[in-house]
Amino acid sequence: MALRIVASRPDPAIVTLPWSVPLEEWGDPYVLPLPRGLSRHVVRIVRLHDRVYAVKETVEDIAFREYRLLRDLQRMGLPAVLPQGVVSGRVDATGEPLPSALLTEHLRFSLPYRSLFSHGLSHQALPSLVDALVVLLVRLHLADFFWGDVSLSNVLFRRSAGGFAAYLVDAETGELRPTLSPSMREYDLTIATENVFAELLDLQASESLSYEVEAHDIIEMLEARYHALWDELTSEEEFSSSEMWRIEQRIERLNDLGFDVDELDIVTDFDGDKVRIQPKVVEAGHHQRELQGLTGLHVEDAQARRLLNDIASYTAHFNLGREDRHLVANKWLDEIYEPVGALIPPDASGKLEPAEVFHEVLAHRWYLAEQAGHDIDTFDAAADYIANVLKHRPDEAITSAAASVETDS
Repeated sequence: MALRIVASRPDPAIVTLPWSVPLEEWGDPYVLPLPRGLSRHVVRIVRLHDRVYAVKETVEDIAFREYRLLRDLQRMGLPAVLPQGVVSGRVDATGEPLPSALLTEHLRFSLPYRSLFSHGLSHQALPSLVDALVVLLVRLHLADFFWGDVSLSNVLFRRSAGGFAAYLVDAETGELRPTLSPSMREYDLTIATENVFAELLDLQASESLSYEVEAHDIIEMLEARYHALWDELTSEEEFSSSEMWRIEQRIERLNDLGFDVDELDIVTDFDGDKVRIQPKVVEAGHHQRELQGLTGLHVEDAQARRLLNDIASYTAHFNLGREDRHLVANKWLDEIYEPVGALIPPDASGKLEPAEVFHEVLAHRWYLAEQAGHDIDTFDAAADYIANVLKHRPDEAITSAAASVETDS
């Protein structure tokens, strides 16, 4: 059987990988010697020139199905790892068939939940992880995606303005449907609570998570936050015709959650005394798109919100309120954001992505100002943060073969 490679963005170097060798036997010079999380498949992280891939062995039909599904999610703008290709027709040196392989692009500055806790993440950050998982699940459900295996293990997390953003990493059991019924959403939520409960107990058993954490409380919070976010995004709201301001209030609440309302279904009763509204099309990334339109920066939505707030502070400080907003944003980019990024030394460039560093500099500036009792210059705060905080953080990007980050599963 001839080797067959189907790739969305062909990288000729893929052909040079040792496809006639079982994946579990791969080593130098391809495989990054990184600790791996639990997975039902053999997975390796490989570097080809300046690109890093996750390679997963699986059955050919399943590999192609997951590849196509991840491509669909990519086209829909949903947070998931980017599929790169499928390799089938593999045989070993004796002619025996080997499993097919799915390649995905390694998500830069992302970590599995186990690595986060092994890097010293406190149990106090668990609500942020749960929120990230909930937002991901709601976004997928809004797109009529049935996951089928919701868990922390099937997610990669990226830091986002002190919190986290979650990305789907395993779509093997997923399915895009014409419509997603409430019972299927509830099934996904049930699977999520069962899996997360077991994962938390496993973390405690390995002493990576404090026994102070009550796993039951965490999964109850997961359920409550899912229902609260889903209701906020989809529920009908009724009010009198004299309270039309509540339409704008509803839109602002959705924007604060990071979602845009593309369409509202507005219905009035017979005499016009009552008004009923319901969001019809809801997309995530409100602040992300606004910042990208102003500056060209593409960051997580919570990071974008923080950067937009700093642009607003910059505008007020220099009395630029009457200037064109795009010009002011680019002035801020040239005079504040990029110079702060330039202060990061090369040996610390893999600690955090630039937008997260900037967010932490702003938080550090507030901390220093509170201690000093007066305002602190942004660049003074950045220098202090880099010297006393950033250099002591673990790397969260793969910058060398010795980088400590778990594999995608």
